[in-house]
Amino acid sequence: MKNAEADRYIEWIRSGLKSTGKTQLGLASHLNLAHPQITQLLKGKRRLKVDEVPRIAEYLGIAPPTDDASDEIIRVPMVSWVSAGELSDQAAVIDLSEYPTIAVSRLPPSRWIALRVDGPSMNKISPPDSLIFVDVNDKRLVTNACYVICDETGAATYKRYRPNEDPPFQPASYEDVPPPKLEGAITVIGRVKRSMIDM
Repeated sequence: MKNAEADRYIEWIRSGLKSTGKTQLGLASHLNLAHPQITQLLKGKRRLKVDEVPRIAEYLGIAPPTDDASDEIIRVPMVSWVSAGELSDQAAVIDLSEYPTIAVSRLPPSRWIALRVDGPSMNKISPPDSLIFVDVNDKRLVTNACYVICDETGAATYKRYRPNEDPPFQPASYEDVPPPKLEGAITVIGRVKRSMIDM
């Protein structure tokens, strides 16, 4: 990474650690690095590797900086899990303007919904009661990325994509949470691009 870009990512890591209360030691463990390597990284004395960025984002639960994100504040509809499931039905017409909205910035242009997380099944990334922002235009499956999905019953859930596991959508929890029981065909509602906790 070039210096200016690296500085932006280092500031993202610093602010992410501060805002989430997570530790450098925990980050080092998550990346399978020694703690001094994280210290050197945050001092700008160690180069950030591109393949470390998604794992850092996973640990922090905060999307990395992107060039196409805007500081402009947008209003994102807050929908229920039931409504999220309805988005999988192409015949259903969901008027998102009917939902209350939350103001947010630094999201790239797309079609977004926000959901409040219920339960501990994704607490490594999104603790209970945190908000997730779902890009419903992005349904491409990427290993270890997080998605809101729906099965044939219409039940929506939030899980991490692990294509080599069965089922391929798995929890990411500090607790012993079983994988979801999914019935029939799975539809991707959208990719979770940000998770945040109300402060």
